[in-house]
Amino acid sequence: MNAEMILSVSQLHQHFQINKDLTIKAVNGVSFNIRKGEVVGLVGETGSGKSTVARSIMGIYPATQGEVYFKGNKITDKKVYHQNKEDIHNNMQIIFQDSAAALNPRMTVAEIILEPIIVNKLMKDKNKIQQKLDSLLLEVGLDHTYKNKYPVEISGGQRQRVAIARCLSTSPDLIIADEPIASLDVSIQAQIITLFQKLQREHGFSFLLIAHDLSIIKFICDKVAVMLNGRIMEIGTTKEIFSHPAHPYTQSLLSAVPVPDPIYERSKVLIDYDVKSANEEAEMVELSPKHSVLNNFQSFVLQKSY
Repeated sequence: MNAEMILSVSQLHQHFQINKDLTIKAVNGVSFNIRKGEVVGLVGETGSGKSTVARSIMGIYPATQGEVYFKGNKITDKKVYHQNKEDIHNNMQIIFQDSAAALNPRMTVAEIILEPIIVNKLMKDKNKIQQKLDSLLLEVGLDHTYKNKYPVEISGGQRQRVAIARCLSTSPDLIIADEPIASLDVSIQAQIITLFQKLQREHGFSFLLIAHDLSIIKFICDKVAVMLNGRIMEIGTTKEIFSHPAHPYTQSLLSAVPVPDPIYERSKVLIDYDVKSANEEAEMVELSPKHSVLNNFQSFVLQKSY
């Protein structure tokens, strides 16, 4: 794929100093790229650093160390960020896990969705703004009756649709979704993921999906990065990761994915991974042009096997 590089994260570190004796190293040397129109999944257990990566990319947390490039501009550089502030605000959007907390309870659905357009002065004609609102509501599966409702008056799934519509309002090049379905019912989760897939296909935006459900990642993503303790253990195309998982942690995660086959479920063997065995000094090794794994003894044994 020779598509334009939308996002490039290089050796990103995010450390939080709690006091003079305690520093939490939430992210340690994370690197990955997202090209135009590419859907990348970032997976890992709770506390692995996925959300911190998302917030660091968006600038919510200033990076402790490392570089983030958005469309070729080094946005971790304050001067470069301010020079490209308008483009970044319009073309890089984030959807948070908790839709109730992410939406202003004192604003109506219409005000929430149109806020980015009005704040960034993207449209001035009131009729066109209303047409845009109707179009966005329709795209996310809501009708005009929701315009004057407040977040507290609608369900969790509907709130998440409003958050998605707000993101789409600026026609962004990149959308980061941080566990966007974790707080929703299973039936609603499927609807939201299908909606994401439809919108991504229609609009062609690049998409970073953060999740812990591997079955969803397999369904929607082109590439997958597996995180543990602030580091990427393995990264590659979805096909490579699911067909030939090289890192024992990835194998452990995949072995725990439920399969709708009771006979298989009763006989399957879960692979245990000792987190303490991870080597903090290990570096990424390329197994193939589209598949890299954190360098440790187990990885090399597995590399020779395929």
